[in-house]
Amino acid sequence: MFQSFEVTARPEQGPPRLAALRQELTAEGLDGFLIPRADAHQGEYVAPRDDRLAWLTGFTGSAGFCAALKDVAGVFIDGRYRTQVKTQVAAEFTPVPWPEMSLAQWLKDQLPSGGAVGFDPWLHTAGQLEQLAEALSGTGIEMRTCANLVDRIRADQPAPPMAPAKVHPIEFAGESHEDKRARLGKSLQKAGHSAALITLPDSLCWLLNLRGADIPRNPVMHGFAVLHQDGAVDLFAAASKLQAATDHLGAEVTVHNPETLITFLQQLKGPVRIEKQSVPVILAEALRDAAVFGDDPCALPKACKNAAEIAGSAQAHLRDGAALCEVLAWLDAQPVGSLTETQVVSQLEAARRKDNALQDISFETIAGTGPNGAIMHYRVTEDSDSRLEDGHLLVLDSGGQYLDGTTDITRTIAIGTPPEEASAAFTRVLSGMIAMSRLRWPRGLAGRDIEAIGRMPLWLAGQDFDHGLGHGVGAYLSVHEGPQRLSKLSHVPLDTGMILSNEPGYYREGAFGIRIENLLVVEDAPDLAGGDAHRKMLHWRTLSFAPIDRRLILPALLDPLARTWLNAYHAEVAEKIGPRVSPVTKLWLDAATAPI
Repeated sequence: MFQSFEVTARPEQGPPRLAALRQELTAEGLDGFLIPRADAHQGEYVAPRDDRLAWLTGFTGSAGFCAALKDVAGVFIDGRYRTQVKTQVAAEFTPVPWPEMSLAQWLKDQLPSGGAVGFDPWLHTAGQLEQLAEALSGTGIEMRTCANLVDRIRADQPAPPMAPAKVHPIEFAGESHEDKRARLGKSLQKAGHSAALITLPDSLCWLLNLRGADIPRNPVMHGFAVLHQDGAVDLFAAASKLQAATDHLGAEVTVHNPETLITFLQQLKGPVRIEKQSVPVILAEALRDAAVFGDDPCALPKACKNAAEIAGSAQAHLRDGAALCEVLAWLDAQPVGSLTETQVVSQLEAARRKDNALQDISFETIAGTGPNGAIMHYRVTEDSDSRLEDGHLLVLDSGGQYLDGTTDITRTIAIGTPPEEASAAFTRVLSGMIAMSRLRWPRGLAGRDIEAIGRMPLWLAGQDFDHGLGHGVGAYLSVHEGPQRLSKLSHVPLDTGMILSNEPGYYREGAFGIRIENLLVVEDAPDLAGGDAHRKMLHWRTLSFAPIDRRLILPALLDPLARTWLNAYHAEVAEKIGPRVSPVTKLWLDAATAPI
């Protein structure tokens, strides 16, 4: 299987590791050390070698950091992980609600007389350090670069990932890397920049039409690249990874030993564009006066998928939806109380594996029943595996990495007879999901301008959830892709070709969780009779197709337009997925998509 149920971190491992780290603090003359969940490439996901935060603290969430001082160690977590962290860290670690409590304010509170806090300059960005230094100005607290103290005490640290890269075929990419490099080089020239430093793995792979396996569940390779305004690229990656791609890369892509990157940057003539929020401090300092801040030149072109990428994603979603429906039908046929979470995960992976285009799952499948469903990013393990019991809800959030697209879909399923309050919350979540799916909006709006629409039914009941409404999704790349998001914090205008998730939820700690998620692609909306012809509008096209559990819907809480949308969506699910499933599943699907 792709997914393992092994327990990868335990709370009891944290205290002795923290004690060893504090010995290193004393040896270095430091009062603290920062441990982010980050690597030198600043992507969201990290290889096992770089998962220092989980190794030290036991916390396995995808975002957060630890500030380890001599007498206190704060684990900073956002709203998605405040339930999870309670079970994963020992009492020696103090959960800190972030960003409500900033690192700067916490350090001021803990070090009122000042002190020296160390950090690894490969693992923090220029933007993070600039913001922190400004907030700490005048406090006597010094941020000091140093060797990575966690690596120093971690005897079992895995080796760097060295998976071979492979060429992403033009039939799926839709544009050659020669054309991409030339197009982006011209944009640099227009901006007056001689080159741009690319650090993000998905940007690097998108630009060069490569895919890799250096990060679990994400088909990317580690490396850095300098894109010049003439379209040439200097690529800093282990040569052993690129043996199958030599002819593909051609003469305009020069491969260098990664250890020569800093010397190379020091010799560049500016202005060289770097992205403040993703470039490591050490690389920004290597460029010194040659650097100018700007956006990653790959970010928006990568986000706005071309016709081939959209068509591939649509096909991948149809096959993926059929696999999910086979499992949902199987699940409904099992006696209540006979299954556990791991059995559901295994069955779903087996169904997806029947597709030869599947390369991996797109993230660790979330299958949380009862109270586990309230842990937003729950990962089932041998220790936590729970039985699906009568009255439970099952949150099933999963996806696949296919050669032609990346999928991510969530369905919440009733096990036996659901509680009335859970059905009411489910119907509100569904109402918000439908409201976003039906939306038309003026071109130029960003995620922050529209995401409240997906929350409104919950707000009217005094409820909400602590994650974004949606994230960007790559084309056989990272399942979480920027810069597009449906988030209160996202200022990037939505544009045609962007693929995003639409996933409102509701979580009641100790009781149940709810999330409903489809992926959507942004398209130009057709003009409407009586509309303003000069106002160009956008809308969504749904890519994900699988039934939404009718047993959890309270029809009286759905307004007529939402009910019409749901019935039309279910009719489309039956039409598109019905011919792709087994006869037994087809019978189940017909019932699951019947009108309400």
